[in-house]
Amino acid sequence: MDTLASHRAAIAARIGSLRTAMARHGLAAWIVPSADPHLSEYLPPRWQGREWLSGFTGSVATLVVTADAATLWVDSRYWVQAEAQLDGTPIAMMKVTSGASLAWQEWLASRLPAGAVAGADGAVLGLAAARSLEAALSARGARLRSDLDLLDEVWIGRPGLPAEAVREHAAPFATVARSAKLAAIREQVRQAGADFHLVSTLDDIAWMLNLRGADVPYNPVFLAHLLLNPDRATLFVGRGKIDDALAARLAADGVDLQPYDAAAAALARIPAGARVLVDPRRVTLGLRGAVPAGAIVVEQLNPSTLAKSRKTPQEVAHIRAAMEQDGAALAEFFAWLEAAVGANEAIDELVVDDQVCAARARRPNYVSPSFATIAGFNANGALPHYRATPESHARIVGSGLLLIDSGGQYLGGTTDITRVVAIGEVTAAQRRDFTHVLKGMIQLSMARFPRGTRAPLLDALARAPLWADGVDYGHGTGHGVGYFLNVHEGPHGISPLLPPDAATALEPGMVTSNEPGLYRPGQWGVRIENLLVTVADATTEFGEFLRFETLTLCPIDVRCIEPALLRADEVAWLDAYHAEVRRRVGPLVGGAAARWLEDATRPLRN
Repeated sequence: MDTLASHRAAIAARIGSLRTAMARHGLAAWIVPSADPHLSEYLPPRWQGREWLSGFTGSVATLVVTADAATLWVDSRYWVQAEAQLDGTPIAMMKVTSGASLAWQEWLASRLPAGAVAGADGAVLGLAAARSLEAALSARGARLRSDLDLLDEVWIGRPGLPAEAVREHAAPFATVARSAKLAAIREQVRQAGADFHLVSTLDDIAWMLNLRGADVPYNPVFLAHLLLNPDRATLFVGRGKIDDALAARLAADGVDLQPYDAAAAALARIPAGARVLVDPRRVTLGLRGAVPAGAIVVEQLNPSTLAKSRKTPQEVAHIRAAMEQDGAALAEFFAWLEAAVGANEAIDELVVDDQVCAARARRPNYVSPSFATIAGFNANGALPHYRATPESHARIVGSGLLLIDSGGQYLGGTTDITRVVAIGEVTAAQRRDFTHVLKGMIQLSMARFPRGTRAPLLDALARAPLWADGVDYGHGTGHGVGYFLNVHEGPHGISPLLPPDAATALEPGMVTSNEPGLYRPGQWGVRIENLLVTVADATTEFGEFLRFETLTLCPIDVRCIEPALLRADEVAWLDAYHAEVRRRVGPLVGGAAARWLEDATRPLRN
């Protein structure tokens, strides 16, 4: 049996085992979200059950299995990938269109008879999603059971909990003391009328406690829950992950340690009448259910989610320094790439990934990649979340467009950048697509807007030049970015899929990506991404206005531009940006990288 046939047989066997377990428990359906007990985007191996069951490797999807159907619900970023990875398996791809992320719930409810029971592991099912699912099922006379974990029954050799050590994020990069952060959050909890506050989101915990870990790929976080009371805090974390010296420093700041699996029991001991603040979108059904019925639950956004999104001026200064180092690494990488292509060396997408990571690893204060590099040549670049593998990747030969989306974790910041570069000859159609994406990126970069503007409302600025040409892209234009934390961070984001409410309003210090794109399946893809920080602009009789400062420092390939499509102000922006890149990155590189940088940052129009 060949490798592909073996893979398909394994997926079929796993779905069969799951159905056997479902029947044993009297379940008509089983739901597997892409989630862990912290509702993380990137999952520790133990909770990668959706991937293990389906074979689909994308970061977001929901698997729904009934006795006679197995479906994987994916959005437009993953349609091509899912179609290929599910081919020949008993799982059908279901396309999720914009704004229909919960379509699977209605689909499932419509297939279940009255009295049927659907199951999901409440330990990883988000509270908000569980409530909408329960409502959909109830309307059909069905119900949800959430006290089982069928993966434990069917996944032989399921990975255990990660055991990597937790480390302190210390000064100078940690610019606000742990005690000060806890005091500020505790005051906001008090103002919300609560006594206790449960936090399960890993980046919130890492930020509040000035700690970092390595339990989740690409994100420097660690598995834990945190429970604040008016005087102290309890960190529920794996035994042995925090050494005695760090434990003593935490205790001095009012943080006690308990085992990771003791969080539910601690919640159950909250006294009757006490008020507990939880974020319904950032806590699981299982943990919410551990709060005793006599306690009063206050539901609102975690105060730390908004606080950590507003980088301090000192943090922004560290991010600027990290961007300079990242730009130097990229100058060295692109100098290598241009030389390798010019010498007709045998390179492929995997080599590109290796080389860009190696260039970053040579820079000071570098820790790790911030996500899995996307290096897609021609048709592969049309897959927004493509990942080259040893089994499936392209050689970089001939002509076309090479899309590289990569990033790094530095002690002083998190980077995320996409560049598309010319390989050989670039066609007029490719230049047109590239230039329209560039126009959108520049238009958003130049935006000025009143303070309080909801970030999703700015999305149309980047799309307008593409819409004018009759094209569009299926993902958001921008996401929040952490400070040596998750590369995707809320609550803000420049996307029509986010609600335009007060929590998504842009504030000074918020870091956001700016990454419009255009994808032609089977041909090429274009995405150009810089990171921006929101800064004060001016105060007028109409109020306080904000603007963006571009943080990312890397040239944009002018060989891919059709200059006639750019307005004078767009050319001026590009030339000024390149001059800034040359000024700040130039002193950090030498040799071939310096020569490449000088050439790549020449003015578009003299």
